[in-house]
Amino acid sequence: MTALLVFAMMLVAAVLLSEYASRTLVSTSVLFLGAGYLAGPDALGLMEVDAEGPILEHLAEIALFSVLFTDGMQAGLRDLRRVWRLPGRALLLGLPLTFLFVTLLGRGLAGLEWTRAMLVGAALSPTDPVFASAIVGREEVPWRLRRLLNVESGLNDGLALPVVLVMLGAAGAEQVALPTLAGEVALGIGVGVGVPLVALELDRLKPLAAAHVYEPIFAFAIGLLIFAVCAVTHANEFLAAFFGGLTIATASPETREEFHAFGEVLVELFKLGALLYFGALISLSFFGSFATGDYFFAALVILIARPLAIGLAMLGGEIDWREWIAAAWFGPKGFASVVYAILILKSGLSGAEELFQLMAVTIALSIVAHSSTDVPLARWFRRHYDVEDAYDRSKLGQASEANSVPQPTPESVREAQQN
Repeated sequence: MTALLVFAMMLVAAVLLSEYASRTLVSTSVLFLGAGYLAGPDALGLMEVDAEGPILEHLAEIALFSVLFTDGMQAGLRDLRRVWRLPGRALLLGLPLTFLFVTLLGRGLAGLEWTRAMLVGAALSPTDPVFASAIVGREEVPWRLRRLLNVESGLNDGLALPVVLVMLGAAGAEQVALPTLAGEVALGIGVGVGVPLVALELDRLKPLAAAHVYEPIFAFAIGLLIFAVCAVTHANEFLAAFFGGLTIATASPETREEFHAFGEVLVELFKLGALLYFGALISLSFFGSFATGDYFFAALVILIARPLAIGLAMLGGEIDWREWIAAAWFGPKGFASVVYAILILKSGLSGAEELFQLMAVTIALSIVAHSSTDVPLARWFRRHYDVEDAYDRSKLGQASEANSVPQPTPESVREAQQN
């Protein structure tokens, strides 16, 4: 109950500070991360966090399921066909290169054996603009950059997940036969696609219809059904979540739109709760046992791995150098990485706590660095784009808006800026 009290107090504080945080370097993510550490056993001891207990396991599982489900909804097949070029480069080239660079850093600097270095590389590779909302949600930031970060983050969690599962097995966490793992993966994809299609088809039958007040709950109900079916059939619930969201976004865009606001609030709550527990799990006593290479690993994962990978992936792409800097900088602190680190801690893998602390310091530094620079970077874009750039971006806006709102001219943009 003490943990619930701490979470409730921090949630009230986060809401009251949210407007101020949107204009400054203050970040609610950093607040919850810091509060978790202060309330945890390594500081004030207000929260007793049992790494082997069911609460942490269920929180991590539900949090990752909700993130992957909503990520899938952000990346319907119709959307991907329209804006695939830059996100495709980031996913098909940038993600594997980030995985490779982090693996090499883990092997060379942290001294991890290859399977564990690859496990850490897979867990730290996904990005997530939920920690950079000032970039994704600001109109002054180029639409192309916002779409790149949104689509990339919506898909890379799901792409990294199979690698994390395979490397956990290869590292000795679970003695699961490869055919069994393949069956769970295939069944998870089948459940993720089949359940939404059946539910959406039932919704189209004339005798059945959802009242207006229940429409936002429909997608949530489908997601909950997917989760329950996976629990009964032992299908992989995480892949089912991602493909479930993807199927809903593709087959019924209106259901996705109705769920959007509700889903954002739901994921935000799970995110903040997981960050609170994640902060409580961080132990400063481990830092004293870190070798110099461990600290270099954390720094270079943030400063080198993602920027170098995106730089190579975007060679020849039509992207402005300012947009490249922003896209390269905002990684590797995906929320999925937080949950993957908790799953590794819970896996029973020998030395899992040491791996967790190495990942924890990397993710914590990344959250602080990236969540504290999103607002200044958004202001930098506002100061530096010229009138013609603003005109071009207005033409590249959302298709629905383009059909209903008159397009501005360069003269009108210049006049508005002068006013």
